[in-house]
Amino acid sequence: MSIEVFGAATDQQADIDAIVTLVAAVEHAQQNELPEAFMELFRRQDPVWTTSHGMRLAGWETISEFTHKVLPGAMKDSTASYEVVRILFIRHDVAAVNVHQRPIDLDGRPLPGAPEGRPLYVLAKDNGEWKIAAAQNTQVKSD
Repeated sequence: MSIEVFGAATDQQADIDAIVTLVAAVEHAQQNELPEAFMELFRRQDPVWTTSHGMRLAGWETISEFTHKVLPGAMKDSTASYEVVRILFIRHDVAAVNVHQRPIDLDGRPLPGAPEGRPLYVLAKDNGEWKIAAAQNTQVKSD
């Protein structure tokens, strides 16, 4: 896996590893329909999230309510894989993370014709732990 990294973190390799681990936890929570595990990845203080269909959600409780409503059952036919492709350390404790999200079937095979996603996560390091402060998921539109 090749990740482009820009900016500087205090302990860059440890931070890169922690960010990759956080994105893997997003993938795990999504694939296994675990709303509680997914919500543990967000900051409690004022997170925002825009879904791939443009729904804007603000606040931990609002995101949690939406997640608990849509995640169970969402992966019954297919799921997605997540790969970190770029990290920009804006500050030592703030990072913008580009992710490549590929639709896959339940056996891990790519789904031809299904739109891919390009999530952008803004992470904040609180008390030594990276959390999602803001996220925007954009579907790739094919011509």
